[in-house]
Amino acid sequence: MGAAFAAAALMAGLGGCVHSGGPSLKPQQGRTSNDGKDLATASDQTNADRLAKTRMDLAAAYFARGQSTDALDEVKLSLVARPDNPDAYALRGLIYAALGEAGTADESFLRAKQLAPHDGDVMHNYAWFLCQQKRYPEADAEFRRAMAEPAYKSTARTLLAEGVCEARAGQLAESERTLSRAYELDPANPTTAVNLAQVLYKNGQYERARFYIRRVNMKDEMASAQTLWLSAQIEHKLGQEDQVQDLGIQLRKRFPQSPEALLFDKGKFEE
Repeated sequence: MGAAFAAAALMAGLGGCVHSGGPSLKPQQGRTSNDGKDLATASDQTNADRLAKTRMDLAAAYFARGQSTDALDEVKLSLVARPDNPDAYALRGLIYAALGEAGTADESFLRAKQLAPHDGDVMHNYAWFLCQQKRYPEADAEFRRAMAEPAYKSTARTLLAEGVCEARAGQLAESERTLSRAYELDPANPTTAVNLAQVLYKNGQYERARFYIRRVNMKDEMASAQTLWLSAQIEHKLGQEDQVQDLGIQLRKRFPQSPEALLFDKGKFEE
């Protein structure tokens, strides 16, 4: 089964930028053979394989809904059927991390890496876990290992997560470079644009920050209280008070109960 769980960045820690919410769960797939043998297909599956896959699908569904304990039960059953499944250990790591059990999460990721040493998705997930634990140098090294894998196809996603992690570590110059690379690879991703705008704002590059956040806010379905607030902060720095007031009107109308609307009403643009 393919490495299935790509953790997405959650919060940049730079004033409340919102990121895609939680791990990205990809469908289970057959692994690539590295020894010249035929690839495993559905006809090759044993009853244990099928049971393990069913349990993993249930676990992923539970985890996506925030039912971590139910997800963990299903992962345990999957591992009974297939104790050598790296995907199960990878998901086990994500679940234990969500439950606040860092030690067991770490062990799970390391076991997944041992079973699938060239799986970039496992490396990405482990790197994000390390970032959450504020183990920033280790996280950075793990992100880079993922992107160095020849078969890895999610470089833009990992650059985004790495850039967020660098920002959390206070490495704003490095974060700007990393997020800029992510944006070049995937300019349609609003999460990357918001994070890059946030870092540029923190770096005092207000005109550039305005460019990226406007690309998000120009589409109603992408705009949020956080993105409108960031835009108001940027326009305030640029002395564009008419723009600031227009953004305030949008905040009050669309997100009247949000913390950002309250900050706007109090004029706390530096928070």
